Amino acid sequence: MAKQVVAVLFGGRSSEHSISSATAGGVLRAIDRDRFTVIPIGITRNGTFVLEEDNPEKFQLDSANLPEIVDNGTRIIWPEGADDRTLSVREADGAVRELGEVDVVLPILHGVHGEDGTMQGFLDILGLPYAGGGVLGSAISMDKHFMKIALAAAGIAVSPGFTTTAREWNQDAAGVRARASAYPLPIFVKPARAGSSVGVSRVSDMSEFDDAMSIALAEDSKVLVEQGITGREVEVGVLEGRGGAPARASLAGEIVLTTRAFYDFEGKYLGGDGVDVVCPAAITDDEMRSLQETAVAAFEAVDGIGLARVDFFLTENGPVVNELNTMPGFTPISMFPKCWIASGMTYAELITELLDTALERTEG
Repeated sequence: MAKQVVAVLFGGRSSEHSISSATAGGVLRAIDRDRFTVIPIGITRNGTFVLEEDNPEKFQLDSANLPEIVDNGTRIIWPEGADDRTLSVREADGAVRELGEVDVVLPILHGVHGEDGTMQGFLDILGLPYAGGGVLGSAISMDKHFMKIALAAAGIAVSPGFTTTAREWNQDAAGVRARASAYPLPIFVKPARAGSSVGVSRVSDMSEFDDAMSIALAEDSKVLVEQGITGREVEVGVLEGRGGAPARASLAGEIVLTTRAFYDFEGKYLGGDGVDVVCPAAITDDEMRSLQETAVAAFEAVDGIGLARVDFFLTENGPVVNELNTMPGFTPISMFPKCWIASGMTYAELITELLDTALERTEG
């Protein structure tokens, strides 16, 4: 049986460039080489598509040297449309060679220009099948403001808060402060369209609020101000159903904070002290069932396909959704793979599942 060709996209223009690159290292190392031939395509920070090395070691996540896609002079030449799925590369010396016909694209991109529906729309226009979320689900979930609207409309509990903008902050900072002061401390200030806790601040005193706004606005012109929720931080992985079956949820994992104030970028990816990731979470069967059912409902509320990770606060009154990620952290140590590994899949099987789901959807 001929191997299927997978174009793996990673890097990108967002602030999560290095995390995407590190994810690529894990995927390149674990993907089933007996079934798939891989074309690694890196996207530089300025948006240039280059042919990368098929070398997982190059993309190790190291806090002292975060992986990055650099311009090596090559240029990916995308198919011309219609039924053409042939990728080519223009080498640094100008020579052009074909890389082969692509069966499916695996866009392991985080943040804007990758997880927000733009890359999905690009691939749709080219007629290239791809794994993961579609245009609408990706766009809604990337913008936490609209995500919360969609979830609330489906009757799913979300964190109380409000959305503000750079323009409102510049014109009426006092008014924004007054609205934020109405919530009990601590409050969280976060960019509406960023992930991996980039730009997020925990405000325990209103004297910290202006700095938190500046940090968030450096990432996005739209900012969420949210009330802190008292509850356990738990996360559930969701996979699209196969053969017309409903979506299914993994066991829940828990983020246990010891000395860290919240689950920030360093705690997630750089081995920072003060946080433990426990999967499966030590919760009751009823709590697990409630989380899984709510995760699937949230996935459906945003028109989800492919995969998602739904992040919760498990409170005395039940689960409250914090956010939904359509391309969650996918390094081998990330919560999404850990939850599915605890549920009975290997990391390699999870990658294959995403690709087979995309292929099945295309053939259907």
